[in-house]
Amino acid sequence: MAVDYPALLDDLRQETDNLLEQLRTLAAAQWDLPTPAARWSIKDQITHLAFFDDATLLAINHPEEFRVQADAHIAGGMDFPDRITDEHRHLSGERVCNWFTDSRQQLIGTFIAGDPKRRLPWYGPDMSMASSATARLMETWAHGQDIYDTLGLAHPPSPGLRSIAHLGVATFAFTHQLHGRDVPAEPVRVELTAPDGELWTWGPADAPDRVSGPAEDFVLAATQRRHWTETYLTATGSVATGWLDIVQAFAGAPSRREPKALR
Repeated sequence: MAVDYPALLDDLRQETDNLLEQLRTLAAAQWDLPTPAARWSIKDQITHLAFFDDATLLAINHPEEFRVQADAHIAGGMDFPDRITDEHRHLSGERVCNWFTDSRQQLIGTFIAGDPKRRLPWYGPDMSMASSATARLMETWAHGQDIYDTLGLAHPPSPGLRSIAHLGVATFAFTHQLHGRDVPAEPVRVELTAPDGELWTWGPADAPDRVSGPAEDFVLAATQRRHWTETYLTATGSVATGWLDIVQAFAGAPSRREPKALR
């Protein structure tokens, strides 16, 4: 899928604005409500986003300094996102909201001025600036989903679903490698229905292994906010079902979401 970089950044801005609109209505006590992520409150979710926005800015502006910082975090164990959250738990919700607001505004401005093809270091493989922006969109959508779930709210419609779904498909090999599995030689056909009814497709049309269903459900699975069997996704073939069991669109330690019946 060719990247429309300005549109991608508009999607990131809209997803951010939707989330900030909700955050600014929270009472002080609500910032400490537990979310579906174990041990993480609403405040922890936003601390995570703000910290890794700053990390992205560091990777863009001072890549060598970023690499030193990232290596130090990884050396302490792949649970470093939890450790980072613990270090900032003393901050108030208002301060965390302001941190995220300021960092995200600076990051989007830096993305706008940057070359979408420029390579950046990250905690996993290096990525292009356009891929970095997509990753920030995915993270915002995913952690926002945890917050909307906590508050009992529907996730506002996101024009960025296609970019996040594409990231979920594009990380097929990465997901298998991260989980210590051989990358299957057999391709998977992915057919997702957009909220407006448009059909988004990836992979050969005649591939026996197939994934189909609503685009939002695939994004929920790829960000591990739902197990795919808890959605309206359907999968045909062992490669397709095996992939959906471990699908992971984000960098870091290997992770998988178990169906509710097994949790």
